[in-house]
Amino acid sequence: MNRSDKRSKSQLKQRALLAAIVTGAVLVQPGCGIPQLRGAKPGQAMPETYTRPASTGSESVNWDVATAIPTEPPTVDAAEESKPSEGGLIRLAGFLRQATKIEPNKSDDKDKTENQDEHGKPSEDQSVVSQAADDPISLFAPAAMPSVDSFDLANTSENSGQFDWHQFFDDPFLAGLIDQALVGNQELRILAEEIQIACNETYARSGEYRPFVDVGAGVGLEKSGEHTRAGAVEDQLEVAPGRGFPDPLPDFLVGANVSWQLDIWKKLRNAQSAAAMRYLSTQEGRNYVVTGLVAEIAENYYELLALDNRLMTLDKTIEIQQNSLKTADAMKEAGRGTELAVQRFQAEVRKNQSEKLIIEQEIVEVENRINFLVGRYPQHVQRMSVEYIDLTLQSISAGVPAQLLQNRPDIRAAERELQAAGLDIKVAKARFYPSLNLNAGVGYQAFAAGYLFRTPESLIYSIGGDLVAPLINKRAIQAAYRTANAKQLQAVYNYQQTVLNAYTEVINQLTKVSNYGKSIEIKKQQLASLEASVDSATKLFQNARAEYVEVLLAQREMMEAKMLIIDIKQQQLSATIYAYQALGGSGGGPANFN
Repeated sequence: MNRSDKRSKSQLKQRALLAAIVTGAVLVQPGCGIPQLRGAKPGQAMPETYTRPASTGSESVNWDVATAIPTEPPTVDAAEESKPSEGGLIRLAGFLRQATKIEPNKSDDKDKTENQDEHGKPSEDQSVVSQAADDPISLFAPAAMPSVDSFDLANTSENSGQFDWHQFFDDPFLAGLIDQALVGNQELRILAEEIQIACNETYARSGEYRPFVDVGAGVGLEKSGEHTRAGAVEDQLEVAPGRGFPDPLPDFLVGANVSWQLDIWKKLRNAQSAAAMRYLSTQEGRNYVVTGLVAEIAENYYELLALDNRLMTLDKTIEIQQNSLKTADAMKEAGRGTELAVQRFQAEVRKNQSEKLIIEQEIVEVENRINFLVGRYPQHVQRMSVEYIDLTLQSISAGVPAQLLQNRPDIRAAERELQAAGLDIKVAKARFYPSLNLNAGVGYQAFAAGYLFRTPESLIYSIGGDLVAPLINKRAIQAAYRTANAKQLQAVYNYQQTVLNAYTEVINQLTKVSNYGKSIEIKKQQLASLEASVDSATKLFQNARAEYVEVLLAQREMMEAKMLIIDIKQQQLSATIYAYQALGGSGGGPANFN
């Protein structure tokens, strides 16, 4: 081998090495412009037990007071939780179980060395960013609160939120109304379609990282001008000896094209997982609406019972006042009373008769409010006839605050949204790195149908690949990356706010149940005294030993006390219902719907 050959080979090696270095630099360079993520501020720690406000004079209280719930709380299997609801939805149970498994972010050595301090250790902000990308819930939940799925509640305190509403509400009429509402309520049907849309989006995302194959056929006809390059060339060519190309020139084509974007950085898979998380979030959002619907129907039902008892109280009061009116009229005829007493009793009877009509109108409105929630036209609502003041619901057992993370569907929905936001950051980050696309095609093409499937004469094929990376002007992808980071922080703070709101709702409703229950006991004592005073005043008035004003005042105070105690009882029952909802009642697992 002479020196010139050796020199040429050496130059070729140098050029190849230089080309490899330049190509590698171009491909690596896009990753140098990735902005630094911002971390969220952690929330306050969730207390281990529910505590009363300081103004009540007691620091803490044991809320576990359930005594009348006979059955064990239902359990929700993890596989069932991920299973899409029935009713026309695409069956994606297995897919969702895979899609919701978030793998840790695997970055290259360059990413691991970014934002290190002078000692080679990651800075505090970068540590927060890395942990946020891998496990956003455990970092950004209030005081590093663990994820929902990490709780094992087998040995924790009993919690009323884990019981199905069939167990909590034992009124058969109320249970029937709730059953009808879960089927006929239009808002739930609208939400069911939103879940279907989210499910379709997840299904569509699942195909983006798979190869796309298109099959087609085509027929065409082309006439080239004789005084053009194409026409001149065709005029000089022959298909076979002595045979030229047809004029005009037909074109027959049958072929298939394949395109595939290799998901090197898991951009497409992370986008699919984010869509799956949002699908699960929409299901939890529907569950949260179900809890509100159950509570609203129950509240209106017990308000209806309260109005019935108000009506009964007015009827009894009117009956007592009519007897007093007869007594006053008899005393007037006997010369022992005046017309003033008769008119005052008559006015009081008319006032209560008028109030009775107003309550009857309120009953109609509440009945129709229930009918609207149930999804039916106005009609009579069947209900129990009970002594409202002595009516009781299941006792509330609060358990421990951490159980809210498993029971409350709004917290579970916020968690899914936070996980989806973390995946969106990974998707946005992958846009900084090169993308590899493969393209291939194969088919048959000829100017005559008889030649179309001749092999290899009519066979056509192609194959190629594109490696594309952003180099200059990366403002758009940098802005998208920062936007994904900002949306993640929004999801973090929304999660913290949702947990804080849930804890506050539980405290408010539990204290209301307790305080209103004590108030009712005191009001019962007051009512007993007023009933005795009405009996005494009536007897004294009949014996001309008391004025009619004293009788009127005693009757009015007794009726007002009865009305007030009914109102307080209604507030207590509503607080019990909403305490059950605040603990996650009727929303502990995905609900099936049609």
